[in-house]
Amino acid sequence: MEKATALVTGASSGIGYELARVFAEHGFDLVVTARREERLKELASVVPQGCEVTVIPADLGKAKGTEKLVREIESLGRPIDVLVNNAGVAASGPFQAMRSEEVRQILQLNVRALTELTHALLPGMIARGRGRILNVASVAGFHGVPGMSLYSASKAFVLAFTEGLSEDLRGTGVTVSVLCPGLTRTDMLHDLKDLELAAPFVATARDVALEGYRACMSGEVIRVPGLMNQALVSWMQYQPRWLVRTVSGIVSRTTLNRP
Repeated sequence: MEKATALVTGASSGIGYELARVFAEHGFDLVVTARREERLKELASVVPQGCEVTVIPADLGKAKGTEKLVREIESLGRPIDVLVNNAGVAASGPFQAMRSEEVRQILQLNVRALTELTHALLPGMIARGRGRILNVASVAGFHGVPGMSLYSASKAFVLAFTEGLSEDLRGTGVTVSVLCPGLTRTDMLHDLKDLELAAPFVATARDVALEGYRACMSGEVIRVPGLMNQALVSWMQYQPRWLVRTVSGIVSRTTLNRP
């Protein structure tokens, strides 16, 4: 029998890089995509022997990026058994101060590309009666985060989309999971401002990837890695939204946007 194949977006670094390695270590062949082809080739050189890695450079931050990627995947002539929607971008600071390009990038990568790629590959999974999808969101998706309002809204979309889709797919043989990490040591974290005070709570990309793999393979719908993150999410779910919003605003003003 042919080995199963996992497609991982944003696989050139961080959580995506580690997710690709974890799937390879568990016997999957890989299709990996990101903008930086050299980083993808580096990934291909470190996976276990016997893992076939197909590198497809693509910029999902561009409007036609997903369409181009889907055509490349179709030309391979083999099914995608697991789709890992990891590609994304973060930005901090007041929404009104963001550049138009930053706004477009967050919406394109975090929302549109993930949705379009899922919509393109899901019919084949349903027709085969099997498949798994892992979407990467964030604990920021559980509530609005002042100073990161658009980013947290984009991850709230991913969280809600995954939950609804999981019920739509009941009985099809296809499962969908969402991974909601907190602060993680990745390149994306370097783009955020003034987060040194949170350093003791920053997870490694490897640990987060392992949690994501386990959730995906078990069909668990929502996985929040780390006890601190789980406690935070639980606290937010049992508090009035105005209180969560107010506390978040105070934290934001004293960290992300301090003079």
